[in-house]
Amino acid sequence: MVYSIPFPDIGPELFSIELGGFTLALRWYALAYIAGLLIGLWIVRRVLARPELWPANTPPMSREQAEALLTWVVLGVVLGGRLGFVLLYQPGYYLSNPLEILKVWQGGMAFHGGLAGVIVAGALFCWHHRLRAAQVADAMALAAPTGLLLGRIANFINAELWGRPTTLPWGVVFPGDAAQTCPPGWDSPCARHPSQLYEAGLEGLLLGAVLVGLVFARGALKVPGQVTGVFLTGYGLARFTVEHFRQADAQFVTPDNPWGHVFRFGDAGITMGQLLSLPMVAAGLIVLGLALARRPA
Repeated sequence: MVYSIPFPDIGPELFSIELGGFTLALRWYALAYIAGLLIGLWIVRRVLARPELWPANTPPMSREQAEALLTWVVLGVVLGGRLGFVLLYQPGYYLSNPLEILKVWQGGMAFHGGLAGVIVAGALFCWHHRLRAAQVADAMALAAPTGLLLGRIANFINAELWGRPTTLPWGVVFPGDAAQTCPPGWDSPCARHPSQLYEAGLEGLLLGAVLVGLVFARGALKVPGQVTGVFLTGYGLARFTVEHFRQADAQFVTPDNPWGHVFRFGDAGITMGQLLSLPMVAAGLIVLGLALARRPA
């Protein structure tokens, strides 16, 4: 007998209102973005209010600048996340249908693209305001796991980005024909890894706890770049690990490549998510190494 967990009765919309023939709805995913950004701003403001955490007891920016940075981050997340999805996952479709790129409300965001957008936005903001980029990046990295935690929980509520089939007792039977299509020889219903919750735990709770411990117990913000390096390395490793349990995007899956490997080594291989995570791990280790090499004795 195979045990599994039925998907909870939660819709993607928190509520909806009919206004003059139009439907105004607040989706869990949008709420996760909003809450993640606002909580992230609160975290940044908290550490800015603690001068003793920073080099020379001097925070890298003011509270007002942190609030202004939020606007730049929002633009970086939305533009980078959307363009990353378009270019990395479905370039052929969007090149043939360019107007579809603008329809962000239909879904389609890539974390790696969003991260690139935030990096560009943060760099431009620091250049414009003549701020110390490494220290601003550390503050942003400390706030990021909260948004990742909430975003992955929203992915679970939306019943999207589910995992590979499993017979483990915590496998979840997600709704929809695609999720319940079983591999050959698999008993129905098809339970799958709740990989969204795996990511929430690793990228959000665990990585966030590590960064908070480094900042408040080990004084990591005193070494510019250290928190950023740990975040990039930690996220890359977490995402690479969870990809072993996550169902690949449909455009990479074929009958002879059911796990969506973009590079194959016999029966094994790596997915697009793992491929994009490797440069993050490398960049994180480089940033961390440079930061530790420059720290005062």
